[in-house]
Amino acid sequence: MQSEDFTKIESIFVRHRNCLMVRGQFIDIYTDHYLHLSEQKIRYPEELDQMLKDALAMLALHLTARPWNETIAWTANLRTPRINLFVTGSSNEASVTGRIFTEDIREPDRNFFYSQTTVPESREPRTSTLEVEGKDPVVWISQFYEQSEQRPARAFRLPDENFVLIAAQPDADLEWLRSLSAEDVAKISETEETNLLETRPFRFHCGCTVEKIIPILGAWRDKPDELFHDANEITVQCPRCGANYIVTRDMI
Repeated sequence: MQSEDFTKIESIFVRHRNCLMVRGQFIDIYTDHYLHLSEQKIRYPEELDQMLKDALAMLALHLTARPWNETIAWTANLRTPRINLFVTGSSNEASVTGRIFTEDIREPDRNFFYSQTTVPESREPRTSTLEVEGKDPVVWISQFYEQSEQRPARAFRLPDENFVLIAAQPDADLEWLRSLSAEDVAKISETEETNLLETRPFRFHCGCTVEKIIPILGAWRDKPDELFHDANEITVQCPRCGANYIVTRDMI
């Protein structure tokens, strides 16, 4: 069961620097993340769990920096550790979710980051692919903004599960942006003239149900024995959050 608390993400304009600062504290999202893992009996190694949490935070900040009507999915296909890290979210649904795939992963010769953005009025999603360095989602953001958003940005991990994204706007003070340290970012509200633009809520939530999972199995509707073999039921995982669902022959 998830909490009713939402993380509030603030979108703030830094005047005279022409930069957008997006920030939030992610304790509530992380709490729901761990409740989900406990319910589903999912256990990630500590390093992988931290990567997933960081990616959820980065996605929520990025969604807040983007228009309301977008649904965004990120997949990182990594060489070391050999995993697929997946996160997705939507401002309209006020939610982010994600999981890590550790089995049957194609080994790439480099680390690749895939982004897919979907808007209701467009038939085709907007996609981008880039090579990323290292295994820190907080570091990937600068590479992603430089190549896919075509503007500089930097992300910062602060104490107490606080994260900040600062993205350049037209005529931004790029020297100031490049010079920022985490300590500088923590004090921006005191040292710079800022203006709160909006606040968006987010929580860790997938919204999956067995009714939504069953259509994924449609290809086996005419050949159930290949799916179930000698069993009357199977366990199917949600591809977005890893939740397990029991599916019986009668459901297909």
